Order: sequence, then structure tokens, then C-alpha cells
Amino acid sequence: MTPTPRRFPLPLAALLVTAALLAGLPAAFAQAKKQRDASGRVDLASEMPADAHHLNIGDVAPDFSLKGVDGKTYSLADFKAAPVLMVVFLSNHCPYSHAAETRLLPLAREFQDKGLAVVSINPNSPEGVAITELGYSKYNDSYAEMILYAKEQGFPFPYLYDGDTQQTAKNYGCLATPHVFLFDQARKLRYVGRVDDSRFADPATVTSFDARNAVVALLAGKPVPVEKTLVVGCSTKWNSNKAEIAQADEKWKSEPVNLATIDAAGVAALAKNDSNRLRLINVWATWCTPCVEEFPQLVALARQMGNRDFELVTLSMDDPKQLAGAKKFLEQQHAAPPGRIKHLSLPDDGQDKHRVGSSQQRRGLSFQVSGF
Repeated sequence: MTPTPRRFPLPLAALLVTAALLAGLPAAFAQAKKQRDASGRVDLASEMPADAHHLNIGDVAPDFSLKGVDGKTYSLADFKAAPVLMVVFLSNHCPYSHAAETRLLPLAREFQDKGLAVVSINPNSPEGVAITELGYSKYNDSYAEMILYAKEQGFPFPYLYDGDTQQTAKNYGCLATPHVFLFDQARKLRYVGRVDDSRFADPATVTSFDARNAVVALLAGKPVPVEKTLVVGCSTKWNSNKAEIAQADEKWKSEPVNLATIDAAGVAALAKNDSNRLRLINVWATWCTPCVEEFPQLVALARQMGNRDFELVTLSMDDPKQLAGAKKFLEQQHAAPPGRIKHLSLPDDGQDKHRVGSSQQRRGLSFQVSGF
């Protein structure tokens, strides 16, 4: 039963003197551990489907028939006039892909009249992308969102969708986004790997222009100086990831909600925000209809931004006597913290002192305060 709304004659600043209840809100949920190579890097090849193919230098480009963001269907034949063809796998959501595009797009424009054709392909299944992997973009990897993203970025080349079957990604052996495949006039593979050696958007951070060097060499009729480089990016989001994502999601939903206490001094400390994280503070109550309606979106936002320096703090105006009701609401919203999150709490002596976790806290921390 929804509690009767309380009437507060005092301004909010005065109300903060009363005690409050606290629960942790999850920023992320656990996922399966990634396999790593001898150097400690994630072994992207280990995540490839069993029926995927790895292209080697000298292999012929596999054909495809994929729909672009312009509504047209493209195949290799549409680029037959170009002496050099770059097939590059990109995505809407990946920060590595975003960063590489600051060099890739100018490269495509510079050489488009000199013999280079570029076609980009999104290999990802939107259903294979976990919510915690969407913290660096307002877009998922659906076809509809590809249209928006390509227009926003001003792509000077076709952007094709392979997310339904992912057969082209399998045929090329797409490990991640970005992943570059460069072919000569005979459409034999002459370069495969990264765009360059920087994972940042600033072109000044690049020291090895690998894809560019390969393009220049091929257009000049010379051997590619470095034929293969290490792929660094966001792993391809295979449709087969759905089961793992669903399992992790169910595990997160089953986590318990815990409440502790906090008073005005603790709330003031939260508002001051001495952390290095962006902190979003939301005031809500179980008897506030708009608050209840928007709460799931806030939970989703906290999860989405779980890998960023971001935290959500929500302050409830519910009566402290309504602890059970507030906790039930939080449980219905699955507002439970993962094990790695520390909670704000009062010291055992009950004095007017507060602490926020400890020096062992990690980013993505968020709070839920109720009981004013």
C-alpha cells in the first residue's frame, strides 16, 4: 500500500537534519572472465564463433550483400573500380572505434580520388551488447541507430549492417571494432589489423600510422611495410552472447538490497562531492508518481555508466518509519549493489560522523538514500 504523502512545513535545508536510510544502487553486473594472452591482453580470437574464418595475407576478399544506412544493398562489385579497397569494421557504441574515426574519416577523404575505396561494416548484434558496454555512446548498434550515428559523424563512405546474421564478420574474422582489412586490385589481403597505434581521439597521440602507411604503399605499387598489426578495440558483440548477458542480468536482479543510516552531515558530504566522479543526485519518494515512473530509467543509467567515473545518488522523502516500504520499492527496482561496492554508513558508536566506503572503493559507486 502506498504511504500517505507527508506535508513538510519546513524548507528542505531544515529537513536534512533528520536521519535517513541508505541502500546501494548497482553500477554494473558481473560478466564472465575474459581469456587473456601471455601479455595479459584479452584474447579476442578466443571469443570468435566456431564457424568464423581467419583471413591470412594473400587471401581473397569474401563477398557480401549488406544493407547500408542509405538504404542501398552493397557487395564487392560496387567497389570494383578502386585499385585499393579498405573493409573496416566499426560500431556505434565503441570508444576505440570513435577514437580511430578521427583519423580514418580524414584518410578516406584524402585518398578517395586517388584510388582508395572504403566500406565500413557494423558487425555487432545489438542483443549481444551488455548495458554496461553502452557507457561511451548514446547509441546502441542497431541499424536504426547506425543511420543516426553515421549522419552525426559525417561518414564519407558506406556504413553497412551485419548484425542480423553476422556472416560477413565471420567470413572476415572480425575480432573487434575497429578492425581494418586492406585489399589490392585483385582483392587479395595486403594489410590487416589496427588503424594506428593510438586508442585516443587526439591525432597527436599517434606514433605509427599503420593503415595509412599500407594505403600509401599499395597505391604506389610498393609492398606494405607492415602487413599485420595487433587489433585493439571492443570485441565483436556476437549474438551468442545473449545467454551470458541474460544470466548475468538475472544474477544482478537476485542481489539483496541493504539499508543503513545517514544523517544531514552525511548528505552534505555527498552533495559536496570530493570524489573524482560525476555525481547525479535525484530526490524521490514512493508516493511521488513521476519519481516512481522515472526510477527504472535512473537504475538503467547507473548500470550503463558502470564503467565510467559516474555515480547516482537518490534522496528519498519517505518517512523513516516507512523503511519496509522503501526497501520493497528498491527490491522491485532491483536497486541492489554488486559485491565490490562499499556503502555509506554511520560509525558503530553512533556519533555524528560519516564515512563513504574506504580507500578501497572503486569507480562506479552509487548510493540510494531514503527516509526524510
